[in-house]
Amino acid sequence: MTDAILQLSAWHIDAFTDRVFRGNPAAVVLLDDWLDDTTLLAIAAEHNLAETAFVVPGDTTHQLRWFTPTCEVELCGHATLASAYVLLHCRTGFRAPLRFATRHAGELGVRETDGMLWLDFPSRPAQPLERAPAAVEAALGATSVAWHVGANHLAIFDQAATVAALAPDMRALAACNREDNRGVIATAPADDGIHDFVSRYFAPAHGIDEDPVTGSAHCTLAPYWGARLHKTELAGRQISRRGGTVICRLADDRVHLGGRAVRYAENQLFIDLEAARS
Repeated sequence: MTDAILQLSAWHIDAFTDRVFRGNPAAVVLLDDWLDDTTLLAIAAEHNLAETAFVVPGDTTHQLRWFTPTCEVELCGHATLASAYVLLHCRTGFRAPLRFATRHAGELGVRETDGMLWLDFPSRPAQPLERAPAAVEAALGATSVAWHVGANHLAIFDQAATVAALAPDMRALAACNREDNRGVIATAPADDGIHDFVSRYFAPAHGIDEDPVTGSAHCTLAPYWGARLHKTELAGRQISRRGGTVICRLADDRVHLGGRAVRYAENQLFIDLEAARS
């Protein structure tokens, strides 16, 4: 092994679930210091998961960034949950509450109560539109009853079954995503007597056709459903193939997202930096 070989510790964590093969998988890579963005993106592409989180631990505040296989993102819930789980349950020397410094979302907190990890995230409410963007709705493949827009599009339907049956034209949706840099959240009232609402999330232009469980989307879903249902605590179920539950608590301009996580794998990465950069 030459001096140019970089060895890194990495974990594969399933977030917003207490069982492997459910929830949303994320890779978490611990760094001593930041690598260049090209290498970070190459590692994320090699993992080929919805998100890879990179953490540079500090004394009191830990630096955090998130990458899909194709780009860096501004905010990610499940990979933050996974990062906190790694520090608290896979490494020693870290205690809750945790603080993460991010480039675009400010400082994020994570606390733990009875095995539940709680993310302190910014609220990202969406504003209603008079009519849905025709191209985006056509790509989604169903007619919504209302449409809001913010950090993402928010398409609202009457029936959970309609959301479950969506089969978007991913190529067309990707073209829409690239035009305005927004993914699409589809949501409806839950009908299972357990949850308040259901959702799915699509972002093919960001390398994620459908994200299994999207914490950041609940920063938009929670204020919408909280206002509609007159509640400050809600249970959301993301009805992707893997599925997952996100508990939401509204607190002024913040949303606290609760979920569990489980370790699937941990490993070592061996990266020949000279070869990778050539």
